[in-house]
Amino acid sequence: MTVGIHLSPLAEIPPATLYRILWLRVSVFVVEQQAAYPELDGRDIEPGALIGWAEEGGEILGTLRLLDEREQWRIGRVVTSSAARGRGVGADLMRRAIDHAAGLDPARPFVLDAQEHLAGWYGRFGFVTSGPSYIEDRIPHVPMTRAADAAV
Repeated sequence: MTVGIHLSPLAEIPPATLYRILWLRVSVFVVEQQAAYPELDGRDIEPGALIGWAEEGGEILGTLRLLDEREQWRIGRVVTSSAARGRGVGADLMRRAIDHAAGLDPARPFVLDAQEHLAGWYGRFGFVTSGPSYIEDRIPHVPMTRAADAAV
């Protein structure tokens, strides 16, 4: 089967698909990583927010969100299902989000907060560590930035 990569405002996502996207986020971030935090934080419905997802045969393989913070783009909630890890799904989602945002405003940089062990993976997309490590929900994180003109 072919993996479909989608990017859409939350209001335009079919309800059953949105449910499966949110279920994946909670399953990985809250259950698998044992991080009890407000997963539904209100940012998914902000003006300009987009949800990206990879789908194959009705199954959600991965997701992320792209936030328009006016001065910068913020990528977050990047997650791949355990069954799809290692298949390039997360990379396809990252490329789609970066390409889309850069097409809207190529002069704007990107930011994200990476789990520290994934900093190298985000580096593949032009992100560099931009501040000290910190702990969030018992998991080490690092802030990362990608210049608007970063080559990938």
